[in-house]
Amino acid sequence: MSETVNIILEIVKYTLPAVVVLIATSVIVSKFLTSETEKKHLALFGKKADEILRLRLQAYERLIHFVERIHPNALISRHYMKGATAQDVQLSMIRNIREEYEHNLSQQIYVSHEVWETVKAAKEQEISMINQIGASMDLGAPAQEFVTRLSTFALDEHTEVPTDIAIHILNGEAKKMLLAKE
Repeated sequence: MSETVNIILEIVKYTLPAVVVLIATSVIVSKFLTSETEKKHLALFGKKADEILRLRLQAYERLIHFVERIHPNALISRHYMKGATAQDVQLSMIRNIREEYEHNLSQQIYVSHEVWETVKAAKEQEISMINQIGASMDLGAPAQEFVTRLSTFALDEHTEVPTDIAIHILNGEAKKMLLAKE
């Protein structure tokens, strides 16, 4: 029996250190692989975050461009037609605002709910303002009279045009996003 015990002790003497080395190696390799996987996930997340930021900033740019285009002065310069009636210009402006809004509908997925509601409100208020001015005019009135009233209203220092408010909010949100990135 002592020879059997000696053989078992010899086997244990060689296998035990090998098992300990195997376990230690396994733990070290596992920690290394976990660390590398986390690094790759962080790098991928960083790239995705940069891409998302880029898309969101593009959305803010497009919405600011939209709001700038529906400002009364911009509408006047694009829609005033010599010889047209006030109602022709009014309808042309409203159609253009709605078309541009529909063109930018997809941008709402990149901006906050509050920003999108601000853009929608600016659009509705601009349409309402144009309709109010148009309703105060005689049927068949010249476009020049409509344009004059609209620009006077837009330039009135006591009236803040909805597009100006929306641009201020859009700029503030975009700047917050950029500062959060730094």
